[in-house]
Parts: sequence; C-alpha cells; structure tokens
Amino acid sequence: MNETGNAIAERLNRDCRCASLDRAALRRALADGGAGDVLDDAGGSALFSDVAVFVGADHLRRMAEIIAAIESVAALPAWRERVLAWTPHGSISSRRSLRATVTPFLGKGAGGKAENAPKCHGVFFGYDFHLSVAGPQLIEINTNAGGGLLNAMLAQAQRPCCEPVAAALATMRPSSAVEQDYIDMFRAEWRAERNDAPLTRIAIVDERPGEQFLYPEFLLFAKLFERRGIAATICDPAELVFRDGALWRDGARIDLVYNRLTDFALETPASAALREAWFAGAAVVTPHPHAHAVFADKRNLTLLSDEDALIALGVDADRRAVLLAGIPRTRQVRREDAEALWAGRKQLFFKPAAGFGSKAAYRGDRMTKRVFEEVLDGDYVAQTLALPSARCVDIDDAPVELKVDLRNYVYRSRVQLVSARLYRGQTTNFRTPGGGFAPVLAVRA
Repeated sequence: MNETGNAIAERLNRDCRCASLDRAALRRALADGGAGDVLDDAGGSALFSDVAVFVGADHLRRMAEIIAAIESVAALPAWRERVLAWTPHGSISSRRSLRATVTPFLGKGAGGKAENAPKCHGVFFGYDFHLSVAGPQLIEINTNAGGGLLNAMLAQAQRPCCEPVAAALATMRPSSAVEQDYIDMFRAEWRAERNDAPLTRIAIVDERPGEQFLYPEFLLFAKLFERRGIAATICDPAELVFRDGALWRDGARIDLVYNRLTDFALETPASAALREAWFAGAAVVTPHPHAHAVFADKRNLTLLSDEDALIALGVDADRRAVLLAGIPRTRQVRREDAEALWAGRKQLFFKPAAGFGSKAAYRGDRMTKRVFEEVLDGDYVAQTLALPSARCVDIDDAPVELKVDLRNYVYRSRVQLVSARLYRGQTTNFRTPGGGFAPVLAVRA
C-alpha cells in the first residue's frame, strides 16, 4: 500500500536528520536586510534550527480549513456580541469617540455602534497547531504573531541536502513573493481606513524594542518598508505623542502603527498616546485591540470547541464539524469545578485568558497544588491536552526528539506562510539546542 503524504512526512521527520540550513546564506540575507550583527548578538544559533520540518499536504489543507471556519464564525454579529462582552469596560472603547471610554467596544445597549468598528482587519494573525494522532489541533490564536519575516528569509536559506528536501524546496514560494504579500497586507490595512491617501510613515511599536528577542525582525521590517518607499521608525509607545489630532514621534507624523505590543488593550500608562490616537482614529493601528478581543482571547476557544455554543451562534453543521474536530475542548476554569479539574488535570493544559507567549501556562500533569490554587484564583481556561508531534535532530552526533509547533501566518483567512518551532520542555522557547524556527516543507504522496 502506498504511503500517504502525512505518513511520509512523519517518517522523514523521524529519519531524515540532515542539516538543510545554509547559515552563511542566511547571515548574508539578514545582513542585507539590516539585521545581521544584531541577530548574532541576540543569539542566532538558538533562533534558527538547522533542520526543516516535513508536513503532509493534507495536514496543511486541514489547517487552512480550520482557520477559514474560525474567521467565518468571527465575522458573525452574534459572535462579536458574545466575545466583546468579556472585555473590561473602557479597554476596547469606540475609537471614534473619546467620551466612550466607559463603553465596551461595540457593546450593544451601552452606546457602542457597529460603524465604530475598525475597518482594517489586523496584520499577522498567528494560528498555532500541534499535529496529533487526530490531525491538526489548534492550540491558540495570536494577533501579533512574530517571526513572519524572519521565517520567510529562513525558508530561502535552505540547501537541498537530500532528495526529499530538494523535492520540497522546488515547490516553495520565493521570499520575495512572501515579502510582497506582507507589503500588500499593510497597504490593504491602510486603504481600508484611508482609501487612496498616501501611506508615508510607519512606526513599529513595542515596549523597549531594542531589548526584545525579535528586535532583528523590527530592523528587517523597517528596511523592507523603506525599500518600498515608506519611511519607518522603531520606538517604545512612550515615545509617541498625540497632539493636534495626529500621532507623532520626534516631530514626524505617524500614519500607521505596526503594533507589536503585548499590552493588547492599550491600557498601560506608556500606551496612553497610542490609545488616545486609536480612540480618535488619528492613526491606523494594526493589529488593534478589537482584533485581539474578537480572535485571540483564550476564552473564545471555549465557544469554538462547544457544539451547543456554535449552534446558538448560528454556525452551520459543516463548519461545526471542522471546528470540533480541529480545536481541543476548552472550558473556563471556575473554582466550583476545582475537584473535577484537579482529578482530570493530567489531560489538561491551563492558560491565562489574556496570556501570550506561553507565560503562566501549565501542563496539568506537572502542576503543583500551590500553582493550581493560583490558577483557580486567576482568569484561566483549561484545554484538553493535544500532544505535539516530534522532529528528530542530531545533537553531538546523537539523535534527539524535539517537539513541534506549527504556526500559520494569516491575513483575512489566507495563509501566507507556515513555519515551525522546535523545542524541548513544557512550552515553546528559543533556548533548546538544535531548536528554534524551522521552515515547513510540504510532502505529497
């Protein structure tokens, strides 16, 4: 019997351990993009793995189906009414009216109006999956997923170290095409809000950007924007000033903010000017607080994995089947359910509703009673454990299995790029020898 593409990919991930990354070529590409030296200072050896990850074409198609189903549900008015009810008052207020700061964004009956919703969608949604025995399982959704540009460059720095790698590399889109997708995405965000007005300056904003692990990517984006005729600046939100109906940094007016903050609702004092400009519609902010609330709040997974909730929202049977098969059952953690949660903890993964980057997330089988009590007092969800697949690599001439997370970079339901992260431990990290970002190579039967 002929192997399926999924089976071939699983075998290659186990047996094909040759190093496909041409680090010299990657270093040249990063240097040309303006990030080479900084990348070395940031520990480039832990950022990129030497191997690629093989994924069956059927699994890739299935992930795209799950993503499309989620985005179709998120477009439903009933969905938005339900999930925006979870947002704290004032955190996602109508950006068209400063007097609405006590109103949940789009909250019916509280003064919010649908026309106040941002027209732009949000750049770089990241849909993260594990490949389990049940197929792709969505672990979480991010609305400011990092690594998109780094992974586009990484994919083009691969060498055909063996026949399977050579065959898969021949089908990959060049990094220039992916970069064009990204530029088109930012321009589409701008046009959605400003029509034909010229886009002249973008601010890439994060807290203490020079200290961020992915700061090299900020430099790459700044140079990419500038090559396409758009001035770019990288800054902390506290460096922004809102005055005269506009957002400024060092005397230069900002048209669009590429938001890399994990202050998702723009609540901290450092984000005050950005928040005010967002409310006033003075700058296009992408991704924005509304996108995080509608897509990335972990509590949303409790609805997407609950058939009764999906029926109540008006989701059709076909989409329900896709979602229920592709999203592990997730429920909110409540103290009244403590006994059952503790008894079943070994099959659960606990995540903070507004968390990011695996911070304060715990596998139940490794949780102490003390941590469990903290989880009960926090705002958490419990997700049925979906174990990741594995990629075998050679470390010091010995085979080692690393865990695999798959990230789909998505804009308006379209998958732009799929990448992998290899790691050891409870959650993803960039500290594992042999781990880091890895390109995904599609395998067909």
